[in-house]
Amino acid sequence: MRNGAILAAIAGLGLLNGYSLTDIPLWRQFFFLALAVAAYLHGRHLPARRAWLVLATAAVPGAVLVVLDFWAGVGALMTLGLFVVLPWLAGRFRRQQAELVKAGLERVARLEREQEYVAERARLRERARIAADMHDSLGHDLALIALRAGALELASDMTEQAREAAAELRTGAVAAADRLRRTVAVLRETGPAPAEPAEESVQALVERARAAGMAVTLRHDGEREALPPLVDRAAHRVVQESLTNAARYAPGADVLVHIEQARDGITVTVSDSGTLRAAPLAPSGNGSGIEGLRERVRLLGGTLRAGPLDGGFAVTARLPFDGERNGTGR
Repeated sequence: MRNGAILAAIAGLGLLNGYSLTDIPLWRQFFFLALAVAAYLHGRHLPARRAWLVLATAAVPGAVLVVLDFWAGVGALMTLGLFVVLPWLAGRFRRQQAELVKAGLERVARLEREQEYVAERARLRERARIAADMHDSLGHDLALIALRAGALELASDMTEQAREAAAELRTGAVAAADRLRRTVAVLRETGPAPAEPAEESVQALVERARAAGMAVTLRHDGEREALPPLVDRAAHRVVQESLTNAARYAPGADVLVHIEQARDGITVTVSDSGTLRAAPLAPSGNGSGIEGLRERVRLLGGTLRAGPLDGGFAVTARLPFDGERNGTGR
């Protein structure tokens, strides 16, 4: 309401200043410039509802003046158009342009926040998977410790002091397994972790993908000893996610799964040729698989790289072995 009244006042002053354009004094000439600046600033900073209606209403006296005094009315309308309407339109255009830029920046910021949220959700899901793996591997070992302690407790040749120590060991192992179960339950409160085949090897995974129609080659260099459970599961997840991405974004491409196993760690590389022999499948999901893999590998002390390579795409994960192998695997 107030902004509209200011615009009406500017338009009215423009009509008055343009009433007679013969023998214009110097102060009126400067007033034309002041009107243009005021109209521009109004359009730039003071948005008004029904501004066009205000300007049209202000032009009515000028139209009436044309009937009464043609040249005086024409001069008043020209002043209104040139020194009020046009500067106001320029100011309004600049305001709208600034609003569009601001909206674009806000959208970019919102998209960045959403991307960070998606990445954080992927990390949390991967932590939930790792928690389940910890429960499977450590829970099994603690159960074996409790079983062996129970056997020692029942041995006939044990002294009473040794039997009490074995009982305490068995109780501690059971309590540790229970604490582990509760800790895993807390870690998985962020949502259910997607199930994955617990007994499927990387070779079986590759063969399943090959049976589905993918051109997959598996190459294994170095040692072939059983991997620690968490490392084995992480290598499986890297191959699984990489094959899924290759099938989704480069259908028909040749895929190589290269495993290099050494005494201190394992390197898993999944690369595709990028050559399409069919139309790409429609992307699905939220694109957070690589981020989840990166979190899993990081928590195991390894590194993961993913990006274009020789016209295709490659994912390389380096997973170290912490401690000695325990001889368990799939």
